[in-house]
Formats: sequence, C-alpha cells, structure tokens
Amino acid sequence: MRTVKVSINSIDKVKAFVNIVNSFDSDFDLVSGRFVIDAKSIMGIFSLDLSKPITLNIYNDDDSTIMENLKPFIIE
Repeated sequence: MRTVKVSINSIDKVKAFVNIVNSFDSDFDLVSGRFVIDAKSIMGIFSLDLSKPITLNIYNDDDSTIMENLKPFIIE
C-alpha cells in the first residue's frame, strides 16, 4: 500500500482523477478526516471537502505507472 496527498479541488480535476483511477484494476481509497470513500466513486468524492488536500491510499505493489498518471494531482 502507498499513501500520498492529492488535490482535486475542481469539477474538471475530479472527472479526470476518477477516469484515471478507473483505468486501473487496483483499489483506491480517499481519506478525509473520519471519512473513507472509494476513489473510483465520483459521487463519493463530491461528498468530501475538496478545498483541502486529501489522503489517497493505493492498494497495489507495483504503483509506478499509477503514480506517473496521478502526478498532476499529487502534492509533494
């Protein structure tokens, strides 16, 4: 499992993010405070406070391709 902080603070970013994570067979969770939602759920993402960085948990041992695709959303 790998954990990174992501910023998805606009409707266009949310759509692009969901399209990217749905292209992989891995599981992804977004954690914001006490809420944990499936990162592949666009409705779930809109239930979170998108004005703050959100923790993304990636459940995959080989995540180099995933990380490359998610680079625009990752906060260093």
